[in-house]
Amino acid sequence: MSKKLFFQAIAKFLLGVILVGVFVFLPAGTLQYFQGWLFMGILFIPMFIAGIIMMLKNPELLKKRLKAKEKQAEQDKVVKLSGLMFIAGFIMAGLNYRFDWYVLPEAVSIGAAVVFLIAYALYAEVLRENTFLSRTIEVQENQRVVDTGLYGIVRHPMYAVTLLLFLSMPLVLGSLISFVIFLAYPFLIAKRIKNEEVLLEKELAGYKEYKTKVKYRLIPFIW
Repeated sequence: MSKKLFFQAIAKFLLGVILVGVFVFLPAGTLQYFQGWLFMGILFIPMFIAGIIMMLKNPELLKKRLKAKEKQAEQDKVVKLSGLMFIAGFIMAGLNYRFDWYVLPEAVSIGAAVVFLIAYALYAEVLRENTFLSRTIEVQENQRVVDTGLYGIVRHPMYAVTLLLFLSMPLVLGSLISFVIFLAYPFLIAKRIKNEEVLLEKELAGYKEYKTKVKYRLIPFIW
């Protein structure tokens, strides 16, 4: 593990904490926002723990996960639209709380938090199964097709898990308005998957055969 990687990871983590905090609590107009603190806790505490584990056991995977600049124009567009979705959703959640438009009961937020944590555990399992995962669309040196575990159920289990993660976020924050905004995510991720599979078929040996073995991209028996 290099000092550069350590400081890069810490800097990105702290920047994420600050930005999400600003987007959630500033529109809320108060720090007395239980759902906001619940969300911050379930998002950043597991993220910090996962980062420490990767830093100690698999720094190369951490390095890949920190890489965020997409080379392909189509994928870069999807990433930017996803970023706008997050910002709009967080801001609307804060405004929803401030003006008391329709704040969901705390029990709903706690239930959604449980779903989020389960999805986070599945996300960690996907990372364990496939150490080639990076945040950008690329085929790496010596990369091979993974077809066991969650990859034996759907071809893109990481994206399937992020559906649960991201659609539970606005419910944790107690905002139905934000949930409607986050419904854009399935369409964005479908576009990303279609573009990614074109690249994988061309550049990853055995991927075409894998597609015949595992028929569903994201959701079993649906798509």
